[in-house]
Amino acid sequence: MSSTKNSEMSSSSLFKKRFVHLDLKGAPPKVSYLSEVFPLFHALGANGLLVEYEDMFPYEGQLQLLRAKHAYSPSEINEILHLAAQHGLEVVPLVQTFGHMEFVLKHQALAHLREVAVFPNTLNPHEAESLALVGTMVDQVLKLHPGSRWFHMGCDEVYYLGEGEASRQWLQQEHNTKAKLCLSHMKAVASYVRGRYPTTTPLVWDDMLRDIPEDQLSVSGVPQLVEPVLWDYRANLDVQAKALLMEKYRKCGFPQLWAASAFKGSTGVSQALTPIEHHLRNHLQWLQVAASTPADSLQGIVLTGWQRYDHLSVLCELLPVGIPSLAVCLQSLLYGGFAEDIKARVENFLGIPSLDVTNFTSEGAASFPGSDILALITQVSFHLRSSVDALLERDRYVTGWFSPYHRRRKLVHPVMLQHIQPQALSLLARWDTLVRELEAALQRVFYPDAVEEWLEENVQPSLRRLQDLLQDLHEATSPTDGAQGP
Repeated sequence: MSSTKNSEMSSSSLFKKRFVHLDLKGAPPKVSYLSEVFPLFHALGANGLLVEYEDMFPYEGQLQLLRAKHAYSPSEINEILHLAAQHGLEVVPLVQTFGHMEFVLKHQALAHLREVAVFPNTLNPHEAESLALVGTMVDQVLKLHPGSRWFHMGCDEVYYLGEGEASRQWLQQEHNTKAKLCLSHMKAVASYVRGRYPTTTPLVWDDMLRDIPEDQLSVSGVPQLVEPVLWDYRANLDVQAKALLMEKYRKCGFPQLWAASAFKGSTGVSQALTPIEHHLRNHLQWLQVAASTPADSLQGIVLTGWQRYDHLSVLCELLPVGIPSLAVCLQSLLYGGFAEDIKARVENFLGIPSLDVTNFTSEGAASFPGSDILALITQVSFHLRSSVDALLERDRYVTGWFSPYHRRRKLVHPVMLQHIQPQALSLLARWDTLVRELEAALQRVFYPDAVEEWLEENVQPSLRRLQDLLQDLHEATSPTDGAQGP
């Protein structure tokens, strides 16, 4: 992957603003860890943060029920903002106000505001109470973010919109469409933000706007209120199609546009390791988009780092795991490509002797904050399940003399115990040691519930299979009253 430009030139990034997205709806880092990574983000070329608080925000009053168990306190939010400012990172808060409302609408007390009664993801835009709820959330968040130049109101993936009872009746009236319904709610929320906070500009994800015809968008009033963030996380992003979409948005009257790429969290719902090459290609494509459109068409780019696909899905790559990818992507944006000298810069920033962007493994230990977590998760991802599989499914003594048939009947040839048990004990001891080390490393960065979830999803199933084998062996060799035979 080489750059078309000479990267020896000083940075002349096509993206003036480079904001790193912190998705806090899963495995939110402790503030102490953020204090370690913010200087690195800045050094790598970031100059802002898009902070998606979700249930980590310290909502108050009637909204207190939205708080996660380990939600940040108001003083911790202040500390995050102080740390960000210290390292030249402008903070833009993100609050979902339409789709992806699971963290709000999962609560029984607010379930009556769902668009479709059984699904907690989308807000019913017909209820006056819906707008009041969103307004309260916005007010509480912006109160702790005074002077924010932007406020991201989400609005992506508004699934099942138009399928609720109130919507169906509304759609039966002449000239009413799902697009109009979507735009009217966006307009209501954006008008609220603009009215209360005249110096704050609302941002929205652009996917709900893409297919709306130009004339409808133009007359909706939405282009005068919000700046769309065009997101595309694919490695083979269509540059020409993106340039045409930007042109359409500009014709509709949107004064400013943003791009959004991904440095992690977009390649698999339960992905544990980050495929750097995929994300590098995505950023190189975005550089082509920026180069093929009029100068300053894009305000900046948000490098998204998803931590869950939605509030109710599993964790994908943890933040420390995605940092090498973030470093590669930020430096590529800054210097217009990923030539050898940029690779050397990244290795230097991360303290990695040799970074391999095409593989999940890099030589030597790194020294960036959380690099121990990356090293241990790499071990688990590559070797834990495969080592247990090798013993349980391919070892001739286990498959030949302690098969599922034997295990159910607690039958084992005594001599086989000497072949199987030492191996199983040794494997279990080895993994127990590594997992304890990983647990300690995770606890330094994350809260207990995230540590428990990651280990339960990624480690416990394999360890349990080993423990079950040893338990069955123990029971099969324990003295019984009668002799057992096949």
